[in-house]
Amino acid sequence: MSQTVDFNDRMLSLGLARVSEAAAIASAKLIGRGDEKAADQAAVDAMRTQLNLLEIAGTVVIGEGERDEAPMLFIGEEVGTGKGPAVDIALDPLEGTTLTAKDMPNALAVISMAPRGTMLHAPDVYMEKLAVGPGYAEGVVTLDMDPAERVRQLAKAKGGTAQDITVCILERDRHADLIKAVRSTGAAIRLITDGDVAGVMHCAESEQTGIDMYMGSGGAPEGVLAASALKCMGGQIYGKLLFRNDDERGRAERAGISDFNRIYARDDMVTADVIFAATGVTDGSLLRGLKREVGWITTETVLMRSKTGSVRRMTYRTPV
Repeated sequence: MSQTVDFNDRMLSLGLARVSEAAAIASAKLIGRGDEKAADQAAVDAMRTQLNLLEIAGTVVIGEGERDEAPMLFIGEEVGTGKGPAVDIALDPLEGTTLTAKDMPNALAVISMAPRGTMLHAPDVYMEKLAVGPGYAEGVVTLDMDPAERVRQLAKAKGGTAQDITVCILERDRHADLIKAVRSTGAAIRLITDGDVAGVMHCAESEQTGIDMYMGSGGAPEGVLAASALKCMGGQIYGKLLFRNDDERGRAERAGISDFNRIYARDDMVTADVIFAATGVTDGSLLRGLKREVGWITTETVLMRSKTGSVRRMTYRTPV
C-alpha cells in the first residue's frame, strides 16, 4: 500500500532535518574525545531512532555498510513506520568520524531521501569524483580530461586563469600525482583530511568557501550523497567506480551494477527529486558546529529540496 503514496517532499523535509539534528546532537559529548567508533555509534543510534518516527516505508540504499558489517542502518534495512511513501535513503550519520574525534572542521550529519528506486545503489568501493558548482555549461569539465586540462577549461569558463582556480582534494598518498598535476597549472589546492561530501558541497557555494572544483577518489556511497546535495544546490558531479579486486567487483554485482566502466553524472546517481539535510557537528565552511552551554545545545542545519531549488538554513536550540 505504501507504494501508492506520493513522495511529498515538502511535508517530509522538516522531518528529515530532525533526523540529521538528532544524529549531530548525539555526537556532541564525543567531539574532541578521540573515540571515533563511539562518536559514530552515538550518531547511528540517534539517526535510526528518529528515522523510525517518520511516516515512510524507507529502505537504506547508502548506509553504514553491508548487513554483516553494520548492525544498524545497514544497506537494505527498512526504516520508518512503513505507512508512508516508499523511499530510498542515503545517509552518513557522522561524515567525518576522525574530524569529530579530533575536533577538526567540517564534520557533518548527512541524510537524503528520494522516491524508491531512484538512487544509485553504490557499493562500498572507491569512486573517482569530479565536481563543480552551478553556472557552468554541462560538461565544462569531464573525467576524460586530464587534471591540468580540467583546471584550464574551468578557468576559461570562469573568465580567468588557472591561478584563479582552487581545487579541493582529499589528502591521501594515492593523490600525489593528481596534486602535482593540478599545482603545475598554477591553481591552488585546499587539502582536506576527511569528509568529501562537504568537499563537494563547497563547490556549490564557491563565493563563501573559495572552492571551485573537487577532484579525486573517495568512497562511492559518499558520491551519491554529494550528488543529492548538488541536485539541490546546483552544479555537476561525475563519478566512476574503481575496483581493486574481485571482491569489490562482486559487491558491485550484488548492488545490480554490470557496467564497471560507466561514468555516472549527477542525475544518473539520483534520478528523481530529492531532499537533503546536513547538520554541522564541528565548525566548518558550510555550517556552524554544535554549540554547547550549560543545559542547552544549539545546531545549524541546511535543508534543501531539488524540486524547488530551496535552501533553508535553520538554527535549533534545545535543552539537554
